[in-house]
Amino acid sequence: MKRPVRASQNVSRMCLVCGVDNAFGLRGRFLELDGEELLGIFEPRQEHQGYPGRVHGGMLSTMLDETVGRAINILDATAWGVTVELDVRYRKPVPLGEVRVLARITRNSSRLFEGTGEILLPDGTVAVEASGTYLKMPIERIVDEDFSDQWLADDRPLPDSVDVPMPESARR
Repeated sequence: MKRPVRASQNVSRMCLVCGVDNAFGLRGRFLELDGEELLGIFEPRQEHQGYPGRVHGGMLSTMLDETVGRAINILDATAWGVTVELDVRYRKPVPLGEVRVLARITRNSSRLFEGTGEILLPDGTVAVEASGTYLKMPIERIVDEDFSDQWLADDRPLPDSVDVPMPESARR
């Protein structure tokens, strides 16, 4: 299903998940969609596999954690989340190749937020799902150095819309 894209979120230079200069990273991008959902798009490579041809479960958990944790920026662009708890359920193997993670915030308070997300296979099958709780903290309490030269706009072309598989639960 085609979904309109509202904006692209910033990326960093060296983050394992979104770092554009990290040769070992996932180089994820994050697109804000209508309906206050965030789409994370990743291209895991062979060095990110567990079993041959399958993305390692720890990498999938990492993709979910980052996408759910960033979804708060749709509601508050200045919020930074630190993971308190992440519950992940693996349902199907995820083959190497493009991985799409769809996430949203389910509860938002002054100190904490909660969210959920799914890794969707091209046919809409939910391969992995997660729910998490995150603590809101100022960036100055998270990093010990100036972060401004590490945090930058994603300069990849912004599409007008993206294909997002419809989860099987939404088709019922």
